Amino acid sequence: MGDALREVAGAGGGAVALAKGAGRVRAELRVNGIARELWVEPRRTLLDVLRSDLGLTGAKPGCEHGECGACTVHLAGRAVYACLLLAVACADREVTTIEGLGRPGALDSVQQAFVEHDALQCGFCTPGQIMAAKALLAENPSPDAREIREALAGNLCRCGAYQRIVEATLAAARGVGAGEGAGGGRAGGGEGDLRA
Repeated sequence: MGDALREVAGAGGGAVALAKGAGRVRAELRVNGIARELWVEPRRTLLDVLRSDLGLTGAKPGCEHGECGACTVHLAGRAVYACLLLAVACADREVTTIEGLGRPGALDSVQQAFVEHDALQCGFCTPGQIMAAKALLAENPSPDAREIREALAGNLCRCGAYQRIVEATLAAARGVGAGEGAGGGRAGGGEGDLRA
């Protein structure tokens, strides 16, 4: 093939170009509504590219094995673990991170519900929890507590804020404002987990 670029079909249906000998491929990612042209090694995960190349550090590297949910982002509107996806497989598909929700000075409704219902402690898992809750509400705008627990079961909270996370998601679904609905106080360990 000489020095010419060759087209390689990406798993996402888009095309990526491989520069011979360079070890990197050109991948066009659409992240938070912005088209990005990147040259990345084919082995790199979406999580790594988001954090290292694009400076979007909301998705966290927890387990890096798809077990904790800290890296949850949306790919074409569905919640996915960014640590399990190769960046090149996401070519030509919309990726939304926690940074893509809301805008400066105006939080997204799910983000606001998490704040109002104190659904966080250390904050490490919070972006992944919010992204999972947002995906659930897009698919099911009126979930009950059981459906929320099931949908968020793949997102771990080491601080044990599970009950507040469920309450915040219920409030976001109902459009409940500050001081309304269940809540008040700080979540602590021992409140159970999402599987209860």
